[in-house]
Amino acid sequence: MKNTLMHDIQRVTDALASVRMPAQPEEYDIHTQVAEALGAAGLSFAHEYRLGPRCRIDFRVGRIGIEVKKGRPAPSELTKQLRRYLDSDELDAVVVVVQRVTRLPDSIGGKPVRIVSLNRLWGVALP
Repeated sequence: MKNTLMHDIQRVTDALASVRMPAQPEEYDIHTQVAEALGAAGLSFAHEYRLGPRCRIDFRVGRIGIEVKKGRPAPSELTKQLRRYLDSDELDAVVVVVQRVTRLPDSIGGKPVRIVSLNRLWGVALP
């Protein structure tokens, strides 16, 4: 099962690597681009997926959650948020799409955490 999960995570991150955003997108724009990239890769997804009361992740692809963050979120707050998501029995991993590089643990509760940084996809370092 672990190999299947890692393969699924790679498929999601590969799809997200195709996202190209302007330097100052709104979060809605990022959501739109993520949805288009997942669809183009043939990945079925749910948008604004409810994991529980007051616990909604931006996207769910199979057992992988995707959280989108504009700007550079505070790592401690984001880690707490991801912990709530990964406490769910419905998720085995989470991929975080951030506008700017953010340091996060490689796993939370034994479940993988991956980061896709949009500014790295631009190919240049932006302010």
